[in-house]
Amino acid sequence: MRYEIKLAIDYDYAAPSDHLRNLARLLPPDIPGAQRVLARRLTLDPAPDERHDGLDFFGNAVTSVVWHRPVADVRFELSARIERLAQPVPLDLSPPLPKLGAEIAAETTLAPTAPHHFLGASPRVVPCPEITAFARAVTTRTMTAATAVARLGHALHKHMTFDAEATTVDTPPREAFARGRGVCQDFTHVMIAGLRGIGIPAGYVSGFLRTFPPPGQPRLEGADAMHAWVRAWVGREMGWIEFDPTNDQAAGVDFVTVAVGRDYDDVAPIRGALRSAGRAETRQAVDVLPLDTE
Repeated sequence: MRYEIKLAIDYDYAAPSDHLRNLARLLPPDIPGAQRVLARRLTLDPAPDERHDGLDFFGNAVTSVVWHRPVADVRFELSARIERLAQPVPLDLSPPLPKLGAEIAAETTLAPTAPHHFLGASPRVVPCPEITAFARAVTTRTMTAATAVARLGHALHKHMTFDAEATTVDTPPREAFARGRGVCQDFTHVMIAGLRGIGIPAGYVSGFLRTFPPPGQPRLEGADAMHAWVRAWVGREMGWIEFDPTNDQAAGVDFVTVAVGRDYDDVAPIRGALRSAGRAETRQAVDVLPLDTE
């Protein structure tokens, strides 16, 4: 499935900012066997005085920009054409949960995709006894790791309600879980905490979700903005799998990946620093348009 993706993020500052610096993770990558970049372009208005495009530790495309003059507003605009490749439904070759630890220990590499980076605490996801207890209650020790991922995702989808007003970007997973409400970032962070709590390495995926649902099916939550879902390492044979607890489904051709990391801190679409006064306002608009008929 091919998609035309357009994203605009606008920042308006109460007073012109001085020495504005930003890091943007907005460019979708090539993923062998899963995602192909046909075209991509990130433009900024006004144009920055400095721009550098590179990769971070996890292989995400990072654009570093600096303005040395006062700036009252900034627009980040992404235009991309992406092809998502259909994947066959995999056989569950993951080990039972009690044996997953041995397979993690057998991984001697510390490459960016190594499961070791995704098992312990990270800046936004720390151990939470309540979430771990929930994960243990909905899984069993005889389950395979892949089955446990899906079972926890299903359970969280039932436990939590999508509510764009319930949380902010800084709400910790413990609080979102206790409220039982939140957005895709909250669903994802809570599921990551639960998976890590039962010994499954888990990370965060940011990206886009198609705006047009299949015929006869309801529109998916989170389609008007950038989306988030979970990736989990379920053993040497299967490696990484992905699940979207917000919409209670495995991530497939409807999902376009932009960046991966341990939690939102590693994949934030835009981070920055500036000198200014007053508040800043931000707006985001996303269009994900299928180019192929199914």
